Amino acid sequence: CEPSWRDVYNGPLIKPLWKGIAMMKRREFLRQTALTAGGLYLFGSPNSALGAATGAPCRIEVLLGEELGAISSNIYSHFTENLSGVIYDGIWVGKNSKVPNIGGIRSELVEHMRKIKPAVIRFPGGCFADSYDWRDGVGPAEKRPRRTNFWDGAEGPHSPANHRYDPNQFGTDEFIRFCRLTGGQPYLAANVRGLPAEEFDRWVEYCNSPAGSTTLADMRAAGGSPEPFDVRYWGVGNESWGCGGNFLPHEYAMEFRRYAAWVPGYGKPLSLIASGPNSDDLDWTRGFFEGLARKGKEQINSVYGFALHHYAWNLARGKTQDWDQGKGDARKFEAVDWYELLREGQKIQDLIDGH
Repeated sequence: CEPSWRDVYNGPLIKPLWKGIAMMKRREFLRQTALTAGGLYLFGSPNSALGAATGAPCRIEVLLGEELGAISSNIYSHFTENLSGVIYDGIWVGKNSKVPNIGGIRSELVEHMRKIKPAVIRFPGGCFADSYDWRDGVGPAEKRPRRTNFWDGAEGPHSPANHRYDPNQFGTDEFIRFCRLTGGQPYLAANVRGLPAEEFDRWVEYCNSPAGSTTLADMRAAGGSPEPFDVRYWGVGNESWGCGGNFLPHEYAMEFRRYAAWVPGYGKPLSLIASGPNSDDLDWTRGFFEGLARKGKEQINSVYGFALHHYAWNLARGKTQDWDQGKGDARKFEAVDWYELLREGQKIQDLIDGH
């Protein structure tokens, strides 16, 4: 038999193949294999791995130059949230800082981000997004209000004040500038828990309305950006089953319909990302799309993306899945930590298939 690599991968041959290879002595395996420019051949014999598995001479052909499909660059994207030192003083150090900066944005970070070529960058959260009023982060910096951070108390009483109380020095304009400096497309997450759909429309207007067309466009110009930001990606809430409002799936479906209905596009379609499930909560997915379809199946077409969340802990080191106790020091990874994360990563395909 001469199965293709797809047949081997998808069929019953793969397990006996690898079991046979694992049991073979290294010298015997090397003797029976040959790597050529055209592929890897395992020549069958009664004592070879494939021969033992199938009882007949077999061959695996690896087609190194065959294109199977494009991987979306959006997979290689990044996330910013006003949590601990991510924004202050990670991205934003301030224009008067001794730390080298570009208009207040840390220069070294920009350099590193350019190297990895981010596709999309999300802001302002995370759970922080559903406590955030976008209007607090626009206009003259000295007039922006200070607000209690959603994550106040997460670090302890001795954490810097700008981690506990958001000074709003890094807002929409600064985030867009950060995206342009690093080459990533902006992805803004709307506050569904705390703000009405009208404020979502106004945020889109501030970002995307043509120069000189509206009062919000003039406000954007006063901040140094007369031309529209042309933000394409918009999240309608975040973790709406939890910190984003504790909605039931049919309740969130109603909210999504309200936010998605008649949102201004200014000549360019918007890509709306719905708040997806928590890990393997299939009821959320089923209930959400059923809730959309009650108003007509065409409502489903308003969903560009569906944000599945899955959190991973290293259970191999005796840690628990409790939120406060299940994670170790992010700067002290050992080999077992990396393998555990790889193992968790293997779950993602099954989660996607299930949903």
